[in-house]
This record gives sequence, structure tokens and C-alpha cells, in this order.
Amino acid sequence: MGFMCLIRCYLASLIFSMKLIVGLGNPGEKYAYTRHNAGFLVVEKVARELASGQPNWKRYAAGNADAARVGDVVLAKPVSFMNASGVAVVRLASYYKIPTDDIWIVHDDMDLPLGKIRIRVKGSSAGHHGIESVMRELKTDKFIRFRLGIGKGMEARGDIQDKNLHRRFVIDFVLSKFSHREVGQLKHLVKYGSEAIQIGLKEGIDTAMNRFN
Repeated sequence: MGFMCLIRCYLASLIFSMKLIVGLGNPGEKYAYTRHNAGFLVVEKVARELASGQPNWKRYAAGNADAARVGDVVLAKPVSFMNASGVAVVRLASYYKIPTDDIWIVHDDMDLPLGKIRIRVKGSSAGHHGIESVMRELKTDKFIRFRLGIGKGMEARGDIQDKNLHRRFVIDFVLSKFSHREVGQLKHLVKYGSEAIQIGLKEGIDTAMNRFN
């Protein structure tokens, strides 16, 4: 294999190995540590670990997000609200020329028990407004999702096992903060969410799915 061919292959690998990992949440102190911001918490931990504790977060006004690049990985937190998350995703993907297949979205999921993680390659939004926005802006459902279980809050409703939760209850629940007795499960969620993403980066998404799904 010639020298120029090696250079071209190396450059191609740089282009196509780049990943955009976006945590979904709402900006501002008011929403910090709420269930809906689980994606922020995990992406922040990944950034700290990839950057050895010192991620360089910058505000990308044109991209509607705070982003930190570590090697071939761009980690981001949209500064628009959840319902407009897709705008930040599509702008950052365009800026860094990252294809849809290399976009990973990290988000909370009420359909999973608190602390559980599932990785999904494509599918519906399951009613998550942030995912709806990403699908709408990217015009596809084919992107990786890291689903972070935050539970359905049944303890707040007694023993009622109603799958069709009232919209007002859903909003109140996802915007609520984790309780003191949930701190251990939250730490577990953030730790294993970060591990799942890093395994996906190092060993491939199939390996991460086999280990965490």
C-alpha cells in the first residue's frame, strides 16, 4: 500500500470515526438535577473522564449548545429547552460534518426503572419531546439513543399501575428533583451510563448493547 493511500485512509478514518454525543435536558439552575436532566449528568461525567477531569466546555451560539471536544468525540448540552433539542443536534452535526449514524443521544426514560440503561439504534420517540425534536430536525429515527431509566414515580401515586399517566403528572414528575433516598440509584445511573458510552466508543455500539441491554 502506497504512502499517499495510507494518508488518505488515515484522514478518512478521522472523518468517519468522529462522534457527536448529546445529552438532553433543560438549561439553567432551576432544572439542574431534575429527572429530565439525566442526559446532562451522564454527558458531563463522560466529558470529565475522557478529558481526565478538565473538559473545555464552550458556548457555541450558532449551535445552540455548550460543547466540549475531546479528540474525535464532541460532547454537547443544548442550551435551548428540551422541546427544541433537535436544533442544536442538527447544527452541531453540520458544523463538525458528523453523519447521523454517528450521533448518540443520551436521555431520560420514564418507561425504565430508575438506574436501568438501555441502548437503542432507532425507533419511535415514545412520547419524549426531546427525541421528537431530534427526529424532526434530522428527518430520521436512525440515531443511537442511550435511554436512562428515571422510573414512573409510582410511589407518588400509591399502588396505581396506570400506564396512561396524566400529562400533568408526567410533566411534574420529569421536572422533579431526585429524592435523598434515590441518590444511590442516581449515582449508579450516571456511572453506568458513562461506562456504556465509553464502551461504545472503544469497543463498538454492539458490544455496549450486549453488555447493558
